[in-house]
Parts: sequence; structure tokens; C-alpha cells
Amino acid sequence: MSMSIPVAARPDRIDTDHPRSYRILRGNPQDPAWTRPALLILLAGTAALYLANLGASGMGNDFYAAAVQAGTKSWRAFLFGSFDSSNFITVDKPPASLWVMELSGRIFGFSSWSMLVPQALEGVATVALLYATVRRWFGSVAGLLAGLVLALTPVAVVMFRFNNPDALLVLLLVLAAYCVVRALEAGSTWWLIAAGSAVGFGFLTKMLQAFLVVPAFGLVYLIAAPTPLRRRILQLLASGLAIVVSAGWWIAIVELTPAGSRPYVGGSTNNNILQLVWGYNGLGRLTGSEGGGRGGGGFGGANLEQLQELARAEGFGDIAAPGGRGGGGIGGGFGGATGITRMFSDTFGGEISWLLPASLLGFVAMLWLSRRAPRTSRTRAAMILWGGWLLVTGLVFSFMNGIIHQYYTVAMAPAIAALIGITVSLLWQHRDQWLSRVLLAAMVAGSAAWGYVLLDRTPNWHPWLRVAIVVVAGIGALALLIPGIRRVGIVVAIVALVGGLGSSGAFAAATASVAHDGATPTSGPSSAGGRGGFGGGARMFPGQQSGGKAPTGQPTRVGGPGAQTANAALVKLLKATDTKWAAATDGANSASPVELASGKAIMAIGGFSGSDPAPTLAQFKAYVAAGQVRYYIAGGGFGGGGAFGGGQAPTGGQAPTGGEAPTGGRGAFGVRGGTGEQGATGTQPSTGGAQRGNSEISSWVESNYTAITVGGETVYDLSKPKSGS
Repeated sequence: MSMSIPVAARPDRIDTDHPRSYRILRGNPQDPAWTRPALLILLAGTAALYLANLGASGMGNDFYAAAVQAGTKSWRAFLFGSFDSSNFITVDKPPASLWVMELSGRIFGFSSWSMLVPQALEGVATVALLYATVRRWFGSVAGLLAGLVLALTPVAVVMFRFNNPDALLVLLLVLAAYCVVRALEAGSTWWLIAAGSAVGFGFLTKMLQAFLVVPAFGLVYLIAAPTPLRRRILQLLASGLAIVVSAGWWIAIVELTPAGSRPYVGGSTNNNILQLVWGYNGLGRLTGSEGGGRGGGGFGGANLEQLQELARAEGFGDIAAPGGRGGGGIGGGFGGATGITRMFSDTFGGEISWLLPASLLGFVAMLWLSRRAPRTSRTRAAMILWGGWLLVTGLVFSFMNGIIHQYYTVAMAPAIAALIGITVSLLWQHRDQWLSRVLLAAMVAGSAAWGYVLLDRTPNWHPWLRVAIVVVAGIGALALLIPGIRRVGIVVAIVALVGGLGSSGAFAAATASVAHDGATPTSGPSSAGGRGGFGGGARMFPGQQSGGKAPTGQPTRVGGPGAQTANAALVKLLKATDTKWAAATDGANSASPVELASGKAIMAIGGFSGSDPAPTLAQFKAYVAAGQVRYYIAGGGFGGGGAFGGGQAPTGGQAPTGGEAPTGGRGAFGVRGGTGEQGATGTQPSTGGAQRGNSEISSWVESNYTAITVGGETVYDLSKPKSGS
């Protein structure tokens, strides 16, 4: 069976016979008349899906929301990605994704909508860009199908409605793929440099994860570009230089700025951004030794049985034992066991795997069928580009021992969507051949069967749906096997499309109807844990047991349903301050809701998880002596976070698993540290310095200042030391 390239693969003819408004609605004259209206409907539907009820998620991830708020108040916080507007410490990622939301906040005023709408629009832009990329070589049908698959991928619906960095990362990687396609058409150096620049800015969004696409991009250009080998190598070197420049300018600014003139680099142990590059946000993710003050792969002193108990209570599933089949490190715990089936597991399957089997089948089939094609074959080049992207990213996620969360898999969605769009389109064009019909039928039937398995993991959510989709898919698959179906081809195509995409589409629609907040949002209906795993579900008040009452006082909600709350009395107290930092508390997760509600800068001692060695006791004393910190909020409820409890509960409160946590005590399981992006961490011999520093600060404050209770929170007024102190 030979594979030919559709007419649309040829360079587009520029339409100069009609006004611009007509060309926008009509599209390229080489395309069928229905193409542009279909694209506009796709983009409008995507926008509706990603924007509908967006405000229900409130501030989403409070950690990044607080940083966005800070960036709207201070240009220095904007540049460095500071958590607070007084620039004590940064978030533990580069700030590119924050810049987009912060610019929106500066233009429209900081709010949930000004922060989340840009994320949703990035999703619409990603769908449009993927359509344009696939369409250039394989026609409008392939482009539309690829865009539809991406739009209806459940994890994409989550992340394009949320304020984590992944939305911008995916947009930039698809932009880079578009530039590679343009470079391959004529051997263009400038388009290849543009691709490198897009990857570089992806690095400024989420560091080394952006580089997972580089092997596929480099290999496809080295193989398929229509230029001599020597020129191809030089062009790739130029593209590599573009990556270094576009990624390195911000790193250089941070490195060259004296430590006293910039915030502390959050997530590091030595206030050095390069440690994040190679450690916590880099190779440490593969090995499980993230570093950054987090104790590698340990669980901060909590034993596995306690962690399993909490995980099951939160609906997260079992945690793999470090060092077992799942490998060591935190990733093996929070991502389940490592291995080739990880992306199909209960943890990850519902996020990304709906069409993963079909995309892999199409990828292998197209590689085989194009094996004798010329070196510059666009069919094979597309398989190397998108298939390489999928394989490298998927295998890294499957076997990495470091911290991994379900939503990371959104980086696989464009590759899956492109492979589906391309292979289905090419097979459909050759449906008069029996092999094409068999492959199409297998892709439809296989997707429906796997969709049944995934939907069955949420058995109480519309149980009839999975049966109906299998029936429709079965009819479509059987119809595809019948020779000479061209006369009713459109009907068969629609039935097959509904059968193949029905499960993913239904789950995506359910995902959009659920509010998401916390650090680790997940897809699906609320009955499937759509509010996220650790840190992503409904959060408890500080010191509150599951099902118990919140502390006394009038809590102020920050974010959507389930978001952490900030005590109204405490917020009022902080709003009246005029110091550089209104208060200090352990961990950014504790500081976030207070900072968002009060609008004041809060010093997050120890950064996100409370485990960064900043500030030292001597530095904190100096801040207090200079009158720069007014209050110290004891414990901070979840303390550095999440379900593992990071600081003390309010006086007389209880840790989530029961047992009183007196003032100065610890949270759940006696663990200091947190979850979320950092994972479960705590005090360990190798990284105890930061936690000792936090404990020293807490002890010093308790010894020298009098505790007061503000709406159930223990607070110390640092402007009024005890007599004789």
C-alpha cells in the first residue's frame, strides 16, 4: 500500500482576489468551503469548554496565584518570579507562565478571571496551532481531527483551566513543532532557530521538561530535511544555540544579580538557580534525588503504612514502597509503580491514555508503510516528529523515579492528537484497501474498549455511557470493514468518530464541570476525584479533622470550593500593617491564602514546603530588629503543606489523623514538610538544616514574644517583645 501526500501538503496559494474579512471566514482557496467554518466551530467549542464556569475554581493553585498577585504589585517580583511582593523568596519554577497571568492582572486588575482566562486562551491557541501544523502536510481533515482530539483530552481540559505552568509549556512546544515543520519544507535555518527559541522559552516555563521534545525534533530534521547533511548539522547547532540564548538570558540575570538584591531562589539549598536546573527541576526528577532541601526520595519520617492510610482516605490509591518495583524516590510513591504500564494505571490512565493505544498503533503502521519512501518523506517525518515526542516523553514519565504528578501528562496530548489526526486521515483516504480498513476498525474498536475500562474505574458515573459508546463503536468498526463504503462514508465516519472519541469527550466534559484547586488537579467528574489527588481535593481548615468543624472565627474563602481559607480576623489585622512583610509563617502553602486575602506580602519561611534554608535565625532576627516583619503566624495550619501537615495545628486543634498537636507541635504523622509540587518531604538527617532553622525561629519567637489568639490562630506581635527579652 502506498501512501501519498494530499494536495493540501503543497505550499498554500495566497488569495489576493478577496478582502481579508472574506479570507478569514473562507480560509485557503485550496481547502473545501466547509473547512474554515469547521475550524471556527472547533475553536469556539474549545473556548466554551475551557472558559465555562471558570470562576468556580477560584484561585486554583494558591501558591502560583499568590505569586501572580505579587507580580502585579512589584516589577522585581515579576522579573524574578517572587512568591511575595516584597521579594523574600521565589517560586520553585522559572517565571514565564507567571508573566502572562501577571500582565493580564496588571491590565485588567488581579482576579481569578484575569489569571485563569489567559490559561484557557492558551489552550484555544494550542488547538489552533496544532491544527495549522498538521494541516500543512496532511490536509484540513487531519488538522481538524488532531485539534478535536487535543481539545477533548481530559488532562488538557484540566490544565488549560488552571494556573500551573503546564498550559504555556504545551503551547510553546506545539509552536516549536510548527516551526520544525516549516523548517523541514525548505531546509530553512531561520525556522529552525525559531523552533529552538520556542523550546528555550519552554525552559523558562518548566525547565528541563521542555527539552523532552528536542531528540525528536533534532532527529527528524537530521533525517528528513531537504538539504545536505553538513548543512543540516550546522543548522541544528544554530538551533541549539537559539535554545541556549532564549533559555539562558533569564538564568544569567539571576546568576549575575547579587543575592542581596534579589529574592532567595525557592527550591534550592544554596540560593543558586543552577541547582534547580540540574537538580530539583532537572535530572533529579529522573533519579528521585531532587535535592533542593527536600531530602531526596524520603517521606519525612512517616512510615509507608501511615502514608497508605492517608492516600486511600484521600482517594489517591496505593503508594508504592520506595525501592520496590516502582523504584525509589518520591515519584514511585506519588506516581505509583514505575514501568511501561504506568501511563495506563489507575493514577494516570484517566488523564491521558484514552487514545494512547490507537495513536501507538497508527504510529507503528505508518512507519512500516512508509519504510521504502524517500528520505524526505513527509509521512515518515511526521511519525518521527510526533511519535518521537510521544515515546520520549511517555517513557520518561513512565520510568522516572522523582516527583511526578498526573497533570504532567498534558505534555503528551499534542503528540497523541497529531498521530491520531494524521494516521486516521491517511488511512481513510486509502479505505479502498483492506489493510487501511482493518487498521481503522482496530483503532476505533480498541479506543472504545479501553475507554470502557477507564470509565469503569468510575462505576457510579453514568454506567450506561460506557456500554452505549462500545455499541456505537462496534457498529462503526464493522461498517469500516465493509468494502466500497464511499457512498455512505460520511455517516460511517461520524459513527466511528463518536465511538472512538466518545469516552474521552464525555470525561472531558465532566472535567470542565468540576472546580479544581490545590496543587495537583486531576480530571474527571467529582466522583472520580476531579478535585485532585494530594493537595487537589477539598482542603481542611488548619487543625481540622476530616468531617470536623473549622476553628472559631469567620473564615474568608480564597479560591474556589475546597480552597484553603484565611481567617477574617487575621486578614483584618494584617491589612492594617505597613511593614515590608505583614507577617511570617512556615511554608508558602500556609502563607498563600493569607497573602491572597490580605493583599499583603507574607514571608514564607522555608519556601513552598518550609524546607528551604531561608531565612536563617540570624537573618530573621535582623528583619525583626529592622521592623520589617510585624507578626509571626504560628504553624500555619498545613505548614508547608498539603495533606502531610507541615507545622502545628492551632492551639487545642487536632492533626488530620487525630491526636492533639500542641503549640509548636507537628502536623499529621508528626511530619514537617509538605506535598504539592514538591511531594512529601520532611526532616531528614541529610537535609535537617532548613527544618532546624524553622524550628529555631519558632522557638525564638515563642521565647521572646507573647502569643495571642486571632480568630483561632496563634499569632505573635513581633513589635512587642516580652519584658526583659
